[in-house]
Amino acid sequence: MEEKFIPYEKMSAKERRKIDNMRRGTWGGTVPVTKKVPSGKIYSRKIKHKNSLV
Repeated sequence: MEEKFIPYEKMSAKERRKIDNMRRGTWGGTVPVTKKVPSGKIYSRKIKHKNSLV
């Protein structure tokens, strides 16, 4: 016999926690802070091209 479909909102907190833990993954050893893309609006003092110092 198949289990009845129960919407996520109507599940008990215990069942929702079980599903959330199954869906939740790991970062796989990567640090999310190092994957941050720098904003284009911020002024950067770093030289963009080495050859442009003429």
